[in-house]
Amino acid sequence: MDKRKPFNFKHFSVSDENSAMKVGTDAVLLGSWVEVSGKKKILDIGTGSGIISLMLAQRSEANITGLDIHKGSVEDAVLNFTNSRWATRLKAIQSSFQEYSSLCSESYDLIVSNPPFFTNSLKSPKQLKNISKHNDLLPYQDLIRGIRKIIAGSGKYCIIVPESDAAFINDLSTENGFHCVRQLTIYPKQSKPPSRVIMEFSTSKPDAVKKEIIIVRNDDNSYSTEYKLVTKDFYLEF
Repeated sequence: MDKRKPFNFKHFSVSDENSAMKVGTDAVLLGSWVEVSGKKKILDIGTGSGIISLMLAQRSEANITGLDIHKGSVEDAVLNFTNSRWATRLKAIQSSFQEYSSLCSESYDLIVSNPPFFTNSLKSPKQLKNISKHNDLLPYQDLIRGIRKIIAGSGKYCIIVPESDAAFINDLSTENGFHCVRQLTIYPKQSKPPSRVIMEFSTSKPDAVKKEIIIVRNDDNSYSTEYKLVTKDFYLEF
């Protein structure tokens, strides 16, 4: 089998050969859209190859921790962090989030996650795919309760989930003292229904939720103007 080539962005490269979570549109959109202004300490839950952490390092001056339960993913993340210009601000840890959040004495002013999200769905015979796609190892309830333990008082958390899970995530977050402040609904194409939603939560209730939409591709399969605009600081071709 041929070795998988690194994915080259404008200011860094990502090797994801051993990672359970491969480089994809979900991660790139989350890393591009989340607000990082003024953030000092960021936690990236389910970091995979570390792509989101690298994007946030490019966009901020924060110290960033990438957390993943999968050994190969952490190995990729360590390599990618070490080879980046922000190596001194990035670290990768292998641990379940449940264990990390129960033992953590730190607090974070921004927590991001591109979590595994399929519940009670057909499993793949490939274990890596199951780790990256199914939430058996990190149910939403454990994720949000753990975030509540380690988030700073004025901190925010940002998550990308299937559109079908968005209402549940919103309700679960509200139960744990969070309020949605921004929301991006993602359409793969204008002719298709929405596939993902990125939501940003705060412990402070906003006057109104800022709601946005983005269409990733035109009907001819080329990237849309708005997608190029959001991700232009990263893709080589934009």
